[in-house]
Amino acid sequence: MPPLNEGIPRLTRPFTADEAWRATVDRPDQCVMFFDFDGTLAPVRDDPTAVQPAPKVLAAIDALAGQVRRIAIVSARPVDFLREHFAALGHVDLYGLYGLEHCHDGGETVTEEAAVPWIPTMAELADDARTELPEGTLVEYKRLSVALHYRTAPRLAEAVESWAQERAARLRLKVQVGRMVVELKPPVDQDKGLVIGGAIGDAGCAWYFGDDVSDIKAFAALRDREAVDEDFRGICVAVANPETGREVSEAADLTIDSPEALGDFLTEAVHRFAGR
Repeated sequence: MPPLNEGIPRLTRPFTADEAWRATVDRPDQCVMFFDFDGTLAPVRDDPTAVQPAPKVLAAIDALAGQVRRIAIVSARPVDFLREHFAALGHVDLYGLYGLEHCHDGGETVTEEAAVPWIPTMAELADDARTELPEGTLVEYKRLSVALHYRTAPRLAEAVESWAQERAARLRLKVQVGRMVVELKPPVDQDKGLVIGGAIGDAGCAWYFGDDVSDIKAFAALRDREAVDEDFRGICVAVANPETGREVSEAADLTIDSPEALGDFLTEAVHRFAGR
């Protein structure tokens, strides 16, 4: 009997996009594709409520959802926000707030039970942030977390981050630093790496597309799976940015220039899977 992985290309990093496609495109029924949202599928904006997916992204993801085993969005955004942008697409899983919320196929939103008692704390924290932080800080309340943005006032970085660290220590919260933002979360053991590790299931290959330091844990989850499953192929893709791009690209297999370029890349993916 031939070995189970006969004909599955082995990848030697670093590799090209073409090599990555050849290692996965012949197994669409075993392939899962994971995407971060902000900075990956959509350009980062000064106003986080105004963010929209880049051109070609929605159409490409809709087509890919019919070709691969599963599509999932794994984001720091709440599930309700993600629904607004992906509600028209079928068979897309949504993991919000780093996995503290999720829904499948447009179904009910499920909240991590351990995070629920922290909802009042987060509401009070958001009120305090609006009162105590300097003008120019954008406070984004997400029910289970609070994000403090200083993109429009970079000079406030030290003040915002110091306030967040002090409040996190006082309330026993977790801190997640990102692209000109610091986020306070409940002390619940959940992050993008844990989401990916659990969502892969018995898939034979997976792609993860991300742009920020929180996505590096998702990359690590694919590496960990490869280490214990010689038939599995994990492809880690960074979307370039001027803030955390170097660190993320160094952890990835491939780098794509921008969310707009990712729209073109995913459109090519549709043709790759269709033409296998």
